[in-house]
Amino acid sequence: MARAALEEARAQVAELLGTRPRQVVFTSCGTEAVNAAVHGALASGRGSHVVLAEVEHSAVRDASDRAPRTTRVGVDGHGRIDPAALLAAVEADTALVHCQWGNHEVGTLQPVREVAAACRERGVLLHVDAVAAAGHVPVDFDDLGADLLSVSAHKLGGPKGAGALLVRRGLRLPALLVGGQQERGRRAGMEDVAAWVGFGAAAATVTGGALDGEAERARAQTERLLDAACEIPGVRAYGERGDRLPHIACIGVDGVEAEAVLLGLDQAGVAAHSGSACASESLEPSPVLAAMGVEAERSLRLSVGWSTTDADIDRAIAALPSVVERLRRLAAG
Repeated sequence: MARAALEEARAQVAELLGTRPRQVVFTSCGTEAVNAAVHGALASGRGSHVVLAEVEHSAVRDASDRAPRTTRVGVDGHGRIDPAALLAAVEADTALVHCQWGNHEVGTLQPVREVAAACRERGVLLHVDAVAAAGHVPVDFDDLGADLLSVSAHKLGGPKGAGALLVRRGLRLPALLVGGQQERGRRAGMEDVAAWVGFGAAAATVTGGALDGEAERARAQTERLLDAACEIPGVRAYGERGDRLPHIACIGVDGVEAEAVLLGLDQAGVAAHSGSACASESLEPSPVLAAMGVEAERSLRLSVGWSTTDADIDRAIAALPSVVERLRRLAAG
């Protein structure tokens, strides 16, 4: 019964992501999936060089930094990757190129199809970090033509502690975790059946037409947030306003530190964030916003999820102007 439930979950994840169940390797999270992709590419003997953009997630950056050599490519003011610059960094011993599907802090969608086509022409492996995108925009792995793609369950309403690495049909890479034959020998270790079945259930919830409805609702909510926030003097939107993930909005606030705004919003019952979630224990400015050339210390990320209601948006819209005004008065003495 457990095996049947696990394989049904695999099929549900595969259907959401446009691939066959056999291409889905379950992991403990998106971070493990990323590390498995980098390890596999480097251990395969293809080369010792990795190419990535400055705006990639910390899991991608840190895992890639274990390679003997890496090349990081800059982005424009919206955090958008230039495919030509990314591919110009490819060398004879490049083992892997990274290109995220959508940015996890500002929401900007990346030119993944263009990068995938160019990587196929050059015969270099491409890993796509779709953790922030899966379950929010359509993802078709087989049609994309990438070699590897990482996702995480909790980003689309599933349980924490579940993720997956999608591996192109016919591609064989050394496993990160060894010592057992689970996941067809591609990821050793006891299967977390409950978490992975939960991942499948969440994937099934947003497959097909349900995904369109979810994205439309999320975009309407974040557009309301951005419109209201940008009416406040000295507040601007970061990232690509039109071509972005529907559930993420990022703003910059002049005159006050982001942490103070977060505390003020928290007192008003609004949960927000400054920088990326995985940088919450760090005092360093967001590398994503730094690469974009904006003030990382004054950024605020407002994201919505499957449980966000219009009343939650109303509360945030009502709280933000008063919080910013009060903090500016205090800063002015």
